[in-house]
This record gives sequence, C-alpha cells and structure tokens, in this order.
Amino acid sequence: METTIAQADISTEAEHATGADATHSSTGVPAEHGEAFPPFDPSTFGTQLIWLVITFAALYVAISRLALPRIGAILDDRKARIDGDLNAADASRQKTDAAIAAYEAELADARAKSHALAEETRQGIKADIDAKRQSVEADLSKKVAEAEARIQATKTEALGHVGEIAADTVEALVQQLTGTGSAKEAS
Repeated sequence: METTIAQADISTEAEHATGADATHSSTGVPAEHGEAFPPFDPSTFGTQLIWLVITFAALYVAISRLALPRIGAILDDRKARIDGDLNAADASRQKTDAAIAAYEAELADARAKSHALAEETRQGIKADIDAKRQSVEADLSKKVAEAEARIQATKTEALGHVGEIAADTVEALVQQLTGTGSAKEAS
C-alpha cells in the first residue's frame, strides 16, 4: 500500500513541478539548488568521509598484506637473478681471461719449440751438408790424386819412350836425307 501512495506522490509531484517547491525526482534535491552532483552535495560529506576511511583502510590492508609481499618477492627474485647473472658473467670473464692467458702461454711455448726445432733442423742440415761436402771433397781429392798418379805414370812412361821416339825420328830423318841409316846409329 505504501508503494502505491509513493507512486501517486511522485506522479502528482511530476505533474505539478512548477515554482520553488519542485524537487528533482531522482536525487531529492530541491530544484532551486539546481542539479547538484551528489559527491559535491554538502549534506552527504559525512557519509562520504566514513566510506572513504573504510575503503582506504580496506585497500591499505589488501595492498600491504597481499600485493606488497608479492611485489617484494618479485623484486627480490629479480635482484637475485640479476646478481646471479652478474656473478656468472664475472666467472665467465675470469674463465675467458684464464683461457686467453693459457692460450698465449701455449702459443709462446709453441713458438719457442718451433724456433728450437728450426734451429736444430738448420744445424742438422748444416752438419749433413758439411759431412757430404767433406765426403765429396775427400772423394775429389782421392780422384785428383789418382789422376795425378796416372798423369805422373803416363809422363814417366812417356819420358821413358822419349829416347826411343827421338831415335826413331832421327833414323827417319837420316834415312830421308841420306837414304841409309840404322837404328843403332840413330840411338
């Protein structure tokens, strides 16, 4: 029954809404104040402040108990991951530096070994060449000595036949000049 009376009052008020006693149907604010935005209505400031405090307290509790620990854990995890990555990068850098130092040491050692091997090979080749040269020189000296001995033998043999050749030559000349001559006379 009250709803029918309230509906009748609203319909009569809407029909008679003229002048200073008319009110806005949805806000209940008199029309003479104009259409005021409810949050700016001074008559509702008290309840608005109570709801503001209640809402602020609820949000503060929710954020401080739920969101902030999660955000803190996320930040701590991220910091730990970054620190771990930095430590891993530093360890990798140290390993790389150690590997570079080892590589340079091995390279220097290999160069020293290669120089020593090259020098050893050079000395071996030089010794081999000297030995071959001495062998060739000895062989040549031997052949020269043999050739000189043959020449000397041939010379000695030739000198031994010089008398005979001279006698034959004289005999041949005498026979041509005189027509007669003996080998004994030519000798």
